[in-house]
Amino acid sequence: MFAHYFTPYPLSLDNASADSDYYTRNYLRPDGENGKHERYGGLLRDRPLPVAPKDGDWEYANLRQEVRTARGAGIDGFTLDLLSLTGRNRERADLLMRAAHEVDPAFKVMLMPDMTSLDTDDPAVLADALAALARYPAAHRLGDGRLVVSPFKAEEKSPAWWTRMMDTLRDRYGVRTALVPLFLDFGAHNEAYAPISYGFSEWGSRSYAGQEGATADVDRAHGLGKIWMQPVSVQDARPNQGIYDEAGNTATLRTTWTHAIDDGADWVQLTTWNDYSEGSQFAPSLHNGYAYLDLTSYYLTRFKTGQWPRIVRDTLYLTSRTQFAASGPTGGQSLLMSPRKGSAAPRDTVEVLSFLTEPATVRTTVGPARDEHAAPAGPHAELLPLKPGTSSAEVVRDGRTAASVELPYRVDGTVAVQDLQYYAATSGRDEAPR
Repeated sequence: MFAHYFTPYPLSLDNASADSDYYTRNYLRPDGENGKHERYGGLLRDRPLPVAPKDGDWEYANLRQEVRTARGAGIDGFTLDLLSLTGRNRERADLLMRAAHEVDPAFKVMLMPDMTSLDTDDPAVLADALAALARYPAAHRLGDGRLVVSPFKAEEKSPAWWTRMMDTLRDRYGVRTALVPLFLDFGAHNEAYAPISYGFSEWGSRSYAGQEGATADVDRAHGLGKIWMQPVSVQDARPNQGIYDEAGNTATLRTTWTHAIDDGADWVQLTTWNDYSEGSQFAPSLHNGYAYLDLTSYYLTRFKTGQWPRIVRDTLYLTSRTQFAASGPTGGQSLLMSPRKGSAAPRDTVEVLSFLTEPATVRTTVGPARDEHAAPAGPHAELLPLKPGTSSAEVVRDGRTAASVELPYRVDGTVAVQDLQYYAATSGRDEAPR
């Protein structure tokens, strides 16, 4: 059970207070970085949950904190997106390898060279970089000692190229490799890469309507004698690329987890832990708190143990956007996001996802609309029409409130910047996201 770690977005970029740090000044503002992101309304719509400035080696301390957070949620390791072989992203990769082992020697880091960004066509150069990272105890290896390498967009290089890379690792460094290619198009490439691969994965669709082929992918991988690493996602909205997937509140998260469990996936990769430029983060964030991470812990327990965890307290998850899908921004944004091909149709809904110890009434407020519905024991999703204003929900049983949650973000009919990410809150935490 892994989560995809994206080095450009650690907890802090400058160890400054959150009200004036680099995220706030430059990534969340349309005029940030000297107007570089003005065309699409700013680079990001969310950010890591703010942390206080620290003394000493603050960057290393923050990476240790991220490992602790992931481990506490039941995640076994990170898949480390290797964007470059030099510079800050490479330096953070080294720090993360150290931090993972220091926090928990059982927490592993799977090396994922990103073939969309690495600036080398020489397999020996990549082998040299992987060998250096393989020296860290945190590097993920199989029980037989093979180093697991899972290249992102593996089809960017031919099977022969990857064979030369693995031969160099073996002959020059004595490192045997278990290759687990991650494809953007698994169906087109799996047979060609099967002879050199231990397993397969795919980046996958980020919409609940795009999961029809997931079962066939697992079956195809197993039919070739390979393990399958299932992508599990929550949502995807990319302002700087002008595309998004309709996640349907938590429908994508629940659907991708259901496929991982029911289809017999061997490993899972959360896509992603912290890629805020894709809006795909599971990590605790400013607008979602711990909601998506807490929710995924429920499913990963079933994935790992074969048993659904017992619900011991009533818990609510409330999700919605802060604007209507068709809203046109009033600011200077000229590049707008449109649904990706294959995505579900855009929808304007509030979802109340309840996990109840026994049946109860759930009372809801969405803007001016008040309603209630009967919810059964166990998990249950109820959809309500999105309306201007704020949303809240409470569990009522025998005349008493057993749990309550409020999403502390207003839905407005007029917006300055397009923001199509779903925001989330949970009653399972004392503090709501800000």
